[in-house]
Amino acid sequence: MHTTVTEPANAAFAMGPALLFCPADRPERFAKAAERSDAVILDLEDAVAPDAKGAARRNLAEIPLDPRRTIVRINSAGSAHVEADLEALASTPYRTLMLAKAESPEQLRGLAAADPGLTVIALCETALGVVNAAAIAAEPNVVALMWGAEDLVASLGGTSSRAEDGGYRAVALHARSSVLLAAGAFGKAAIDAVYTAIPDLDGLAAEAADAAASGFAAKACIHPNQVAPVRAAYAPSPAAVAAARELLAAADAAGTGVFQFEGRMIDGPILRHAEAVLRRAGEHPARYQI
Repeated sequence: MHTTVTEPANAAFAMGPALLFCPADRPERFAKAAERSDAVILDLEDAVAPDAKGAARRNLAEIPLDPRRTIVRINSAGSAHVEADLEALASTPYRTLMLAKAESPEQLRGLAAADPGLTVIALCETALGVVNAAAIAAEPNVVALMWGAEDLVASLGGTSSRAEDGGYRAVALHARSSVLLAAGAFGKAAIDAVYTAIPDLDGLAAEAADAAASGFAAKACIHPNQVAPVRAAYAPSPAAVAAARELLAAADAAGTGVFQFEGRMIDGPILRHAEAVLRRAGEHPARYQI
């Protein structure tokens, strides 16, 4: 029954589930952001005013962080700032960038030509970017896709990504699912959008739990207080870990393709769900395929 199968896309995303944005023009926050999160996203785009972008770029080289846990968000490929962003990035040890408003595979190829050593998280946050998400995910230098709700709705001429009850509108849910499916189809990780209601930690926890259950590898945060709820959403409970171990042990004992366990039919996908629980707990179970 044991066979080697392809790891799920999110298994390869090693930075952790809670990614924290930090404006690159606020160097005094760099170390704190890195300490409080699984990885920090140093932002050269929306968080930095045009007249502060030069200083923000200089900060990248002057305030060192662990490059294995650092992402740099650069401005969109069509902006007047992207060339200077890439030049600044070249003088740092950081090799993972996030491309804001990614919209086409040609943009990713341009980044590969500029620096073949860069890996890219493509941020699909416009209508064109979401429509082209699969083509973007297929590019070899792309390691993950992220989606963004507010820029997406703005690109459509809308006014809000969420309804009065706090849940996403249908178009935002469609974009979220489209980006997740596109990433998974090409073996890339998917990162869930930020939760902008900073005081609403309960709402964040519920959304992060849904992201984890749906297959998102991580969720982006905009405030340090959001890190703990995201981490908690991705950390399985002791009861869930015990249940997953028991189920996989039962599969070993059954030695057949499909079997019953505690009144449920168990087959390959259910076993892979259990494996995902154990991976989040830091274990590395054998892989199954039926």
